[in-house]
Amino acid sequence: MTHAKRRALAEAGVEILPGSFLDLFRGHVMQTDSFAGMFDRNAGQWARQEPMILSDFTARPLVLQELAPVKATHVLDLGCGEGYVARLLAQAGAASVFGIDISSEMVERAQQAAASGAPCPMTFEIGNAVNFQDFPRKQYDRVIAVFMLSYLSRADMTAVFRSVRSRLAPGGRFIFTVPHPFLPYIRPLQKPVYFDSKGRDYFAGVDESYEGYIWRRDGKAVPVSYMHKTFADYFNALAVAGFQTLPRILELKVTEEHLALDRAFFEGAVGYPLQVLFRIDAP
Repeated sequence: MTHAKRRALAEAGVEILPGSFLDLFRGHVMQTDSFAGMFDRNAGQWARQEPMILSDFTARPLVLQELAPVKATHVLDLGCGEGYVARLLAQAGAASVFGIDISSEMVERAQQAAASGAPCPMTFEIGNAVNFQDFPRKQYDRVIAVFMLSYLSRADMTAVFRSVRSRLAPGGRFIFTVPHPFLPYIRPLQKPVYFDSKGRDYFAGVDESYEGYIWRRDGKAVPVSYMHKTFADYFNALAVAGFQTLPRILELKVTEEHLALDRAFFEGAVGYPLQVLFRIDAP
């Protein structure tokens, strides 16, 4: 890492530790166990009972909005993390929620939180969505992958899409969110979100991992990664997996409501396309 990059990270409030997150990448495609380890080490920074991380404000509320109605539906949560969205779905009236995640620490936290008076049956297991088979139900009314696909190659993402299509009930709905494909190329290193493209262009960077950070409102920077894919890659993978209708697309951003809540936190991201939400409805 260059001295200038270290200085910029320090100015943004990021603590750089020897052998830490940034050293895992070095321009290579990360393996699943590396991602699991990253989340195991940082599980405490993801744990929350209320919105805290940037995407808790700009993305996850839209996931809930686009999933509606949730009442009496059976939900599959791929990449459930510590169960934040799963708990919101349970509170919204879901009949059941089943989540998987590659991080044992995240799953343990999700299980612990669900054990204390969950409003519906909630089950969480350690598993890789690319090849997981031990689903408790044959079909689900709602399937979500909230930033889980960010960590997958195009081939692995296509495998997940095939699995989702086979598990999605008639009339069901699949929603996934990813960082906006343009974001690493247009945004400087500053709060509240950053990905380092390492000088690669939009097409040459496909299936490469871009390390970065997303900030919490309390000022802490949480390490994240984005395995780059173009917009066309998402559409092509959905088609290859057998989805035959165009998805509904939402480009997510900072809004006036966000600025009214906490201008100091959100204003650095005003005008940037932060995330993309894809919604696919089954016939």
